[in-house]
Amino acid sequence: MQIKAFETEFGGKKLRVEISDLADQANGSVLVRYGETAVFVTAVMSKYTREGLDYFPLTVDYEERFYAAGQILGSRFMRREGRPSEEAILTARLIDRSIRPLFSMKMRNEVQVVALALSVDAKNDSDIPAIIGTSLALGISDIPWRGPIGAVRMGYIDDNLVVNPAYTERDKSLLDIIICGTDKKIDMIESGTKEASEEIIVKALEKAVEEIEKIEDFQKKIIKEIGKEKRKIETKEEPEGMNNLFKKNVFDSLKKSLYETGDKKTDYGEIKDYWIKIAKEQFGDGNEQMACEFFDNKVDEIVHEEALKNNRRPDGRKMDEVRPLFAGVGIFSLLHGSAIFFRGGTHILSVLTLGGPKDGLLIEGMEVQMTKHFMHHYNFPPFSTGETGRMGNPGRREIGHGALVERALSAVVPDREHFPYTIRIVSEVMASNGSTSQGSICASTLAMMDAGVPIKNPVAGIAMGLMLDKSQISNLKSQNYKILTDIQGPEDHYGDMDFKCAGTKEGVTAIQMDVKVDGVTVEILKKALFQAKKAREEILEVMLKVISGPRKELSAYAPRIIKMQINPDKIREVIGPGGKMIHSITEKTGAEIEVEQDGTVFITGKNHKDSEEAKELIEELVHEYKVGEIVTGPVVKILDFGAIVDIGPMQDGMIHISELAPFRVEKVEDIVKMGDVVAVKIINVDERGKISLSLKQADPNYKQELKGRNKRNIFNNVRRR
Repeated sequence: MQIKAFETEFGGKKLRVEISDLADQANGSVLVRYGETAVFVTAVMSKYTREGLDYFPLTVDYEERFYAAGQILGSRFMRREGRPSEEAILTARLIDRSIRPLFSMKMRNEVQVVALALSVDAKNDSDIPAIIGTSLALGISDIPWRGPIGAVRMGYIDDNLVVNPAYTERDKSLLDIIICGTDKKIDMIESGTKEASEEIIVKALEKAVEEIEKIEDFQKKIIKEIGKEKRKIETKEEPEGMNNLFKKNVFDSLKKSLYETGDKKTDYGEIKDYWIKIAKEQFGDGNEQMACEFFDNKVDEIVHEEALKNNRRPDGRKMDEVRPLFAGVGIFSLLHGSAIFFRGGTHILSVLTLGGPKDGLLIEGMEVQMTKHFMHHYNFPPFSTGETGRMGNPGRREIGHGALVERALSAVVPDREHFPYTIRIVSEVMASNGSTSQGSICASTLAMMDAGVPIKNPVAGIAMGLMLDKSQISNLKSQNYKILTDIQGPEDHYGDMDFKCAGTKEGVTAIQMDVKVDGVTVEILKKALFQAKKAREEILEVMLKVISGPRKELSAYAPRIIKMQINPDKIREVIGPGGKMIHSITEKTGAEIEVEQDGTVFITGKNHKDSEEAKELIEELVHEYKVGEIVTGPVVKILDFGAIVDIGPMQDGMIHISELAPFRVEKVEDIVKMGDVVAVKIINVDERGKISLSLKQADPNYKQELKGRNKRNIFNNVRRR
């Protein structure tokens, strides 16, 4: 086995790259070590093109291996890896979105990147090494690609920027942001922040560009030393005369269809169908795909030229103008929380369901092992775009969008200390015309307030676009560009950037950015951030007119949770032998009970009555009896020298004959009889927990049975006697 190793310092730690013949049939392969985390990445390109495709066939797979964490995970019946976890899918999307802009979109050879996480420690996330490894695997291979790229995670702790913070540091960081790029430009951002200001985010971007440049230089030296010559990929050129045919027959009507408004708007689809028809007649059926690509390129040229030269958008809006907004809450009275949100042609329904602690999602992944009590799920049915298609399990896009919304809202969701509910929100995209994820953030915020979830601040999201003069793309200082607020339709499809930004009035909670060019400068992103802030404020104003804050009361149909604290030493009394006691309480009240090791008890009932009844039973179970306390209970046994009184669940005490009355008692039954309910005073609790009682000190005038002799004892089926 032949190995070449290269090392550099990265974020205060050693980054080691090993290139070997381990996977020598791949076009390129690299092992990246960062701390004790190691990721092996391969890149393979097929030898032949796939005919009939209208897209570049790139696939990225990030594969978790349980052995990487030194654990045997999975279910009892399936001790091997199954379908990718959400974390694995999100990491694959990070890699894909980082490398895709640097491929030629004209390529039709399949390219597959596989990143195998072989070892993970408890400090360093595998996503950054996976991205760097992908860049190097492609860079040293013969696959045509305009890399390398660098990747870095930025944190902000105690007013300081931190490069590649460890897991434990990220918990106390104001932001967690992954940034990728090349040549002093950024081509991918994924972040969640705790209402960080735009100024802090800009500082993080600037620092990230510096760190990315170091990693780029490190890779360039390796590629120069051992990189292969890139393969030349044949791409079809447009037939001679196609441009003239298009300009003569289609150009004017296409431009009108893009920029006309109202009922007389020319149908875009009909124009495209007409163009393909005449192109096939002129150049033959074999050029149909070329005609489609040519049409798309012309649309791209038109929307860029109109934006850059004429400040013109297809729907006539200003560059910083948001589409018409509409919001509503309380759509379905039986649901715990519901809302709809419209922004132009994007329409979202979000529904919230509250559950108890046991409804949390248990995650046992390679890197993440936890129980989630806040979840957002996103559905994108085909009817939302007026099409037919597959329904069922969510795809990578749905998982990615759902995670983005979840990250944007997590910053304002109350902690379990104050709101111990499990929260699940589902966003249904009813109609799609640009940035459904950001519409889902708005609708989900409204649903939380409708449900009475005490969020810290309302969150709104907006998608920003970019039209960049591609002839000046390498000129970082004097680029000609326009930033567009609230992109839709052709701006979304043909624009150069999709910059999603969510936040509150206090700051940003999430950012996701993708580009179709090699990257954009920090200066462009800075302007997009502040333009997005203005749009968010407009959206929040509309949202807060519908509902000004979280409702004071939960829905009548929502469960009720009571949180209480007990002495950890009393947990066994609550659970009982074999869970007998806790099951008994659940059967009697219908409430679910979860007891944590620190003595925290969560009681989840269908209503207040169920929860309160269960709480009372638990309080009786864990009650610590003290000298001087007055308690009441039935007499359950008569002895020659006294009486036994049941004073609580699994607890009794004895009244000695001398403590029955303030005078000499000859026979116990002269004072009390079996079944009498008496009030007694605790006069002693010994080291073994045995309790001595006094009737005369509690009620010296006791002469007859107390009212309620036959008082029901709800624990009579679990008494010792």
